[in-house]
Amino acid sequence: METGMRIYNVEPLVERKRLDIETVGSLGIVEMLHRTNLVAIVGGGVMPKYAENTVLIWDNLEKRFAIEITFTLPVVAIRLRRDRLVVLLRNQIHIFSFPNSPQRLLTLETCDNPRGICELCPSLEKPLLVFPGHKTGSLQILELNQLDPEASVSPVTIKAHQGELACIAINQQGTMVATASRKGTLIRVFDTSRRTQLAELRRGADPATVYCINFSHDSAYLCTSSDKGTVHIFALKDASLNRRSTFQKMAFLGQYVESQWGLANFTVAAECACICAFGPTANSVYAICVDGTFHKYVFTADGSCNREAYDVYLDLGDDENF
Repeated sequence: METGMRIYNVEPLVERKRLDIETVGSLGIVEMLHRTNLVAIVGGGVMPKYAENTVLIWDNLEKRFAIEITFTLPVVAIRLRRDRLVVLLRNQIHIFSFPNSPQRLLTLETCDNPRGICELCPSLEKPLLVFPGHKTGSLQILELNQLDPEASVSPVTIKAHQGELACIAINQQGTMVATASRKGTLIRVFDTSRRTQLAELRRGADPATVYCINFSHDSAYLCTSSDKGTVHIFALKDASLNRRSTFQKMAFLGQYVESQWGLANFTVAAECACICAFGPTANSVYAICVDGTFHKYVFTADGSCNREAYDVYLDLGDDENF
């Protein structure tokens, strides 16, 4: 944010922490380590206090910056898990031990990745890092337990799309990864061990910019948002719940009718960037939009989807200033 950083709880929706512009300046990147006291930031925006090539880790218990790491080029993304810090530059990925005295474990040369597309699995049993491959439309999967700075590292590659990747998600168990291309009409889900395609989910027929993809905690469902202003929800565990094209028996129509359409959907403001995620129960979905709005919807197996909560999260906590 241009005015600093805010941290919210979503169930119930309340502001939990605020660092104003005097403390941190305007920020370009904020990444929180799960629901812990550690937050990674990178300066950006109109009034930065810190450089765009420096990663700082804020310790909210100590009320101070505990770690500072500077790079030669601007940082485009950060990913955290309890034992790893991953920093993305436009053409590199740096992997560090974390959080005590971070040590660089590995540096990977990547394709041009200005948006920092990358995801890190939180599972300690299957610690995977996924990111775009050098070949257009390919996805690379790296096993973080097998890092050896002295040995050659060869990530596994999956051919995911014909076009450039635009969005990636990995489930909490590390068993599935979902991808969308710049075209944004299809979401493909792959098995991370066998590298086989598990599902092809159709967001829509018209090209779109996919903002976000997320799995439910039990990986039974997947949600995605785009600039069309619609959040789509798909069933993964029981794919029969998803809708199919009425032309699916006409094989000559090809891929368009073979893919699965969403089980349910709901709308937010069109062309308003938002992220979506599942709540503590698999049938609730949140959408948090850059216009400051918060949406909570609940869906059922028959495809109905109803709004349960709406708020303007940027207004929360403002009364404390008066």
